[in-house]
Amino acid sequence: MATTMEQLRAWRGPAFFSYGFRPFFFSGAVLAALLIAFWVPWFLGLIAIPSAFPPVAWHSHELLFGYVPAIVAGFLLTAVPNWTGRLPVVGRPLILLFSLWLAGRAAMVVSALLDPLLLALLVLAFPVALAGLIAREIVAGSNWRNLKVLAGVALLGVAQALFHYEIWRVGRAVHGDRLAVGVTIMLIMIVGGRIVPSFTTNWLKRENPGRQPAVFDRFDLAAMFVAGAALAAWVATPLHPTLEVPAGLMLVAAGALQVARLARWAGDRTLAEPLVTVLHVAFAFVPLGFLLSGYALLSGDVGAQSAGIHAWTAGAVGMMTLAVMTRATRGHSGRPLTAPLATVLIYVAVFLAALLRIAAAFLPEHSVALLAAAGIAWVLAFSGFAVAYGGMLLLPRP
Repeated sequence: MATTMEQLRAWRGPAFFSYGFRPFFFSGAVLAALLIAFWVPWFLGLIAIPSAFPPVAWHSHELLFGYVPAIVAGFLLTAVPNWTGRLPVVGRPLILLFSLWLAGRAAMVVSALLDPLLLALLVLAFPVALAGLIAREIVAGSNWRNLKVLAGVALLGVAQALFHYEIWRVGRAVHGDRLAVGVTIMLIMIVGGRIVPSFTTNWLKRENPGRQPAVFDRFDLAAMFVAGAALAAWVATPLHPTLEVPAGLMLVAAGALQVARLARWAGDRTLAEPLVTVLHVAFAFVPLGFLLSGYALLSGDVGAQSAGIHAWTAGAVGMMTLAVMTRATRGHSGRPLTAPLATVLIYVAVFLAALLRIAAAFLPEHSVALLAAAGIAWVLAFSGFAVAYGGMLLLPRP
């Protein structure tokens, strides 16, 4: 069997499959734009899609199990070689992995025409393959410190399987979607807790010497532990109502600790470079989601419950992934690590999408207009990325 180096040297196909971030960042952005472009009119009853899932469940599934794993794959297939010292997956193995992801997306669109077991097999093939690939690289490189990232990838697959089981048995996802949100936020706290202070330190040393981000210490570890416990309790509350008050208190405590954690990273000193500042703004949606979700459990406010989930998904997930996608694409395509106007507009659009979606949860009398506005801003952000960065992802590095 050819080694990764031999595959890399021998690959003469499209540049699109020369590195993992290329197909998954581009196609993930296209999916993110399309799923909202179709979901909003579907949700409002203007169009129909041959899906076995109701609009809200389909929307949740494709964001949490379509978009998120694509960006996770693009990031890990680029980062893991740096962590392990091994070479990246390229060419035919990458095409096969990408094809599994595409098959899952196609299956979800026409799920009403498929047997539930066949549908589950089609959509779960990608997370199983991705987890196996990452496990192989970590074991081969003896990179045991990143087993927690592998655990996150594996748990996303478990959450997806649970999601399908619950839809099949009871007609709605009870724990699967919550588990996916919790795992994704944990991944953002783990990876974000590494890259936000690291990229900030690199930029500050070069451009604005002075106060630097705090290094990871026992405080960060304690904050992560409280956040993990709070998320676990939040996932369990639908079937265990007695957990609502303690889970709410834990979520509020976790939110306060993540605010303090973010404050230690000197984000206020990065305003001259949006490519760095956006990482801090994106991470700020993590504690906001904790605080809103905690308040929702303690008060019974349904609007706050939706607002908390969308602070995490539209805000933390949407903005952090775009922040990472723009930076990684620029760096690996030989572009300067600075944000031009088009990139800043992408950040502004996804930020507005998150704020408008949160506002829609609190203002039900204006929800149709706010949902439409949030959807437009979201589509502009991700289609804007596909247009502005498509050439960098589709074409060879200059």
